[in-house]
Amino acid sequence: MDLVAELAGLIGADAVLTAPTDLEAVTEDWRGRYRGAALCLARPANTEEVAAVVRACARHGVPVLPQGGNTSLCGGAVPSAEGPAPVILSLARLRKVRAIDPVNNTIEVEAGCVLATVQEAAAAAGRLYPVSLGAEGSCQIGGTIATNAGGTSVLRYGNTRDNVLGLEVVLPDGAVWSGLYGLRKNNTGYDLKHLFIGSEGTLGVVTAAVLKLHPLPTRHANAWVGLSSPEAALELLTMVQESSGASLTAFELINQLQLDLVVEHVPNRRSPIGELADWHVLIELAGNGAPGVLDAELQAILERAFEKGLLVDAALAASEAQRIAMWDVRHSVSEANKKGGVGLTTDCAVPLSAVPAFIESATAAVRRLVPGLPMVVVAHIGDGNVHFIPFFTFEAWRKVTDTEALAAAIRHAVNDEAARLKGTFSAEHGIGRTLVPEMARYKPPAELTLMRAIKQAIDPQNLFNPGRLLPPA
Repeated sequence: MDLVAELAGLIGADAVLTAPTDLEAVTEDWRGRYRGAALCLARPANTEEVAAVVRACARHGVPVLPQGGNTSLCGGAVPSAEGPAPVILSLARLRKVRAIDPVNNTIEVEAGCVLATVQEAAAAAGRLYPVSLGAEGSCQIGGTIATNAGGTSVLRYGNTRDNVLGLEVVLPDGAVWSGLYGLRKNNTGYDLKHLFIGSEGTLGVVTAAVLKLHPLPTRHANAWVGLSSPEAALELLTMVQESSGASLTAFELINQLQLDLVVEHVPNRRSPIGELADWHVLIELAGNGAPGVLDAELQAILERAFEKGLLVDAALAASEAQRIAMWDVRHSVSEANKKGGVGLTTDCAVPLSAVPAFIESATAAVRRLVPGLPMVVVAHIGDGNVHFIPFFTFEAWRKVTDTEALAAAIRHAVNDEAARLKGTFSAEHGIGRTLVPEMARYKPPAELTLMRAIKQAIDPQNLFNPGRLLPPA
């Protein structure tokens, strides 16, 4: 039987889409940089239907491409132009919040739940799910797990990996592994969930998860600060950590060019401070103390920083609306960059102490290739993650004769500097298709051998998201 017809019989004809109009949105990434053909889009409604789809694809030898919210920045969620057309396996209908246990501080959700929905469900129970990122209104929990998403709260709460207690996963042969444990301690051999967190759909399809919850902060203090340099930002970070380390939730750095792009290209965005500054930091403290305590703490820190000459200007959020407006600026960077030109986004992390040196040396390395090229910088500086983005206007990019070769050369130049400083080329976005050459370039051979052995053991037919994550042997 034809696979598409078989899938229609398994999960319903209305859940197997083949029309070009239905496939258009799922076969191209949101930035319009990657696209490919798909055999069909399968939209199972539960774990059993996911397993049935996977078993059918395995029998037919057809690749499976799991897709969440299609918010990837590295081409990992849409088909390639090369190789057999896959079945795109959408998790969008698996969107139930199965259970919340406020005493155990856990929430069990299906993989298709949008991240913001999980945050809202946790908040309704008086708890916090802390993973927060710009795409939280559209990315799905399964995707954040598959890529081990980071975001703006890693400084305090860790990556997605640190907030997952258990998983339910459909394996490449269609078997279902249910490891939905809500335990902080489970020392019974290999902790299998960590195989699938960050595996980008190459080892299994996450269908549900038990996530760790935290006390819901009721007080926030936010400030937008203008500074002269990344060195000043690091000195300010040290001051905040020494005074309010337990309350520090976010410490986000952008440069003036990034702020200019947001103000120019995203409606209703403006600089929170009146003075121009080369660098800007958004600080957030969060807790559950008495009203005004965190604001007073943050204001005292900023006053000391002014006395030391670290700050150009600063604004303390005086209301919830002002706090949200500050975060709106920070969360608008991807939209602004997409509208403003072509940014060659990198996703490096280096030791905190090396962040200024990395920005300086990466700028020099790129400008040896393209003299005078502007650089956009967006950094979760509190955890050392720097999105260093060589930035072309659309007109300048059109003049490049070989865009693919130049993009690869620039990416290598930036990532070489991160490697030299004992950093990494992928901190939170994942590998997808874009960074497969970097895996071959930077990963030790023994590490790649181990990863390929795991892939071979779990997916011997190489049908789960082929061409992603692992470079060819």
